[in-house]
Amino acid sequence: MAYGFLVLLGVICAVFFLFMALPGDPAMLTMGQRTDLGSLEAVNKELGLDKPKPVQFLLYLNDISPLSVHYHSEQNKEKYNYTSLLHFGERTLVFKFPYLRKSYQTQKSVTAIIANALPNTIVLAFAAIIFAIIIGIFLGTVAAVAHQTWLDSSVLFVSVLGISVPSFFSAILFQWFFAFVLSSFTGLSMTGSFFMPDIFGETHLMWGNLVLPAITLGLRPVAIITQLTRSSMLDVLSQDYVRTARAKGLGYTKVVFKHALRNALNPVLTAVSGWFAEMLAGAFFIEMIFGWNGIGKLTVEALNKNDFPVLMGSVLFAASVFVAINILVDILYGVFDPRIARK
Repeated sequence: MAYGFLVLLGVICAVFFLFMALPGDPAMLTMGQRTDLGSLEAVNKELGLDKPKPVQFLLYLNDISPLSVHYHSEQNKEKYNYTSLLHFGERTLVFKFPYLRKSYQTQKSVTAIIANALPNTIVLAFAAIIFAIIIGIFLGTVAAVAHQTWLDSSVLFVSVLGISVPSFFSAILFQWFFAFVLSSFTGLSMTGSFFMPDIFGETHLMWGNLVLPAITLGLRPVAIITQLTRSSMLDVLSQDYVRTARAKGLGYTKVVFKHALRNALNPVLTAVSGWFAEMLAGAFFIEMIFGWNGIGKLTVEALNKNDFPVLMGSVLFAASVFVAINILVDILYGVFDPRIARK
């Protein structure tokens, strides 16, 4: 957890100084092109942009930190929605949800913008990783059991092909073939998100829009999980306890799936956690190509518009997801492998 904290701090430093160096006047982006000099100066003062960069960084760090110090006022309490812990003079030590500031373009809370895009990304990530886990573990186990046969070679060929083909190319290919050439048979749309409003403003779940993005996003994880499962299973199947279980008369299927597969899942779990974190952080190409309104599409659009608060908030969210999932995986190692728990 301490290591994860240092990683997040490093990401915050890199994100702030990198994006603050990009061209574009935040005050101009906030107020628009037709505004007077006095209004621009007022916005710069409100955003703290009239201060030196190190001071701006400390202010930003104070905003996104759960424990921070602010002037105690009704305006700040409404802005940060904090709980006061300790008062000293005009300032107060507070506990709050990280304040990611407001979008330069829409003046909406960055937290609300990310929260609005997050459900679509969660649905897409879960669908893709479940597809990848089921297909990848099955193919990897089959390849290990049928080692050095035509079936093993075929699975390896398909997995290498899945790793080699770029995601954006397979997305365009699937989109063209299944949603354009075969659209009359599949009924799939070329673009669209999971939550789609109709002409009356009511939101509907569009399950058909999930099929192609989820399969496309899951192809590379399928290939990785297949190869890791195969390699790990071959190693486990050669262990003494597996031969002992077979010598005691246990069925081969029971030995493979109940004993060997469970002990072969640690490297697979690591791969799944990394891929899921990446998916949850936002699959940029997939979401842009299929018009999926998730974190990835939101980040690309913010970059195009120089909307720095949204951009920085999205990157920090992605980093937090990676850190949280890696900590969770460390805990799950002990669940899947009792030898680690005993250590």
